[in-house]
Amino acid sequence: MTKKVIEALSRVIDPELRQPITELGMVGEITEDPGHVQIKLTIVGCPAAQKIEREVREALETMGNYEVEMTVMTAEERNQLKQKLRSGKPIKHNPFIEESNTTRVIFVGSGKGGVGKSTLTANLAFGLSKKGFKVGLLDADIFGYSIPGQLGIEEKPTKVDELILPPIAHDVRVISIGMFVEKNQPVGWRGPMLHRAIEQFLTDVYWGDLDFLLVDLPPGTGDVAISLGQLLPKAYSLVVTTPQPAASDVAERSGAIGLQTGQRILGVVENMSYLNVNGEKQKIFGEGGGLAVAQRLTEISGEKVELLAQIPMDEKLRVASDTGRPTLELDEAGMAIAGLVEKISKLPIGLGGKKLKLNLG
Repeated sequence: MTKKVIEALSRVIDPELRQPITELGMVGEITEDPGHVQIKLTIVGCPAAQKIEREVREALETMGNYEVEMTVMTAEERNQLKQKLRSGKPIKHNPFIEESNTTRVIFVGSGKGGVGKSTLTANLAFGLSKKGFKVGLLDADIFGYSIPGQLGIEEKPTKVDELILPPIAHDVRVISIGMFVEKNQPVGWRGPMLHRAIEQFLTDVYWGDLDFLLVDLPPGTGDVAISLGQLLPKAYSLVVTTPQPAASDVAERSGAIGLQTGQRILGVVENMSYLNVNGEKQKIFGEGGGLAVAQRLTEISGEKVELLAQIPMDEKLRVASDTGRPTLELDEAGMAIAGLVEKISKLPIGLGGKKLKLNLG
């Protein structure tokens, strides 16, 4: 009977770690007469406690009358769990720099703010997740964090000692400085603190086994972009601009700084390309900015840089982002982003830091 109980409990998945509780050391003592099952939560006040208890009781409904006791792991049991999650790697380890790591890391950057970079990043993460990929999103825009709101995240990360379990929204693991400060509180940090925060997001957060890690960069070419270039040297750079020269001229610098810190340019995205009014494309911000950036970055890098997408202005996309409910089932903007998701999904894995000729057409 004990074997059948364990088999039933193996169908209960920890909502934060996304693994069966039987594989996480969360199932304690099991007795049959009287029926008793002990479940060990990772920490006191675990936010997933009620969900786990409910699903445990549901799993045991057909097994007879079992009492469920909810308790908490000991310090030693937590250490064993952390070792398992880190695959035996030391604390403060950056998994994305390993040669064996196949996560495709993509920096989404822009030369200036207000071009829709964060909205695009959130929707790309959503779209890749919907295609079945395991996706993480790191909000590196420390001063202008907006990703939690765009994905409808209100809960705080769970901490298992020094290990941070990021909230999961739309099947995307997400971390942001906005989850650690009071609502709309400004962050007034300088260089060393910025670097330390970004480093912690990579080393202290349990990302799991990801297919893609999207990084929403702050606009411009400051400390954070340089730190991330050093910490994630295998990353790709996706440059976002609008058609107008005021945005495209500085977007070129965003791509250029990526080249200086070792990233490969994935391509350029022109956002707010036009507004469709009764079938007529009104080019409010001019035209040609995205193509101009791609051409200039081609000259700088010596490799062909493509204009991967032109995304029109769309009120439905804005509303979806403002309400934390991303969707690609929209009009032209949603279809354009979906097309970009399809191109990015073809990005090869197992690069090991080597340059490969990309065909994203």
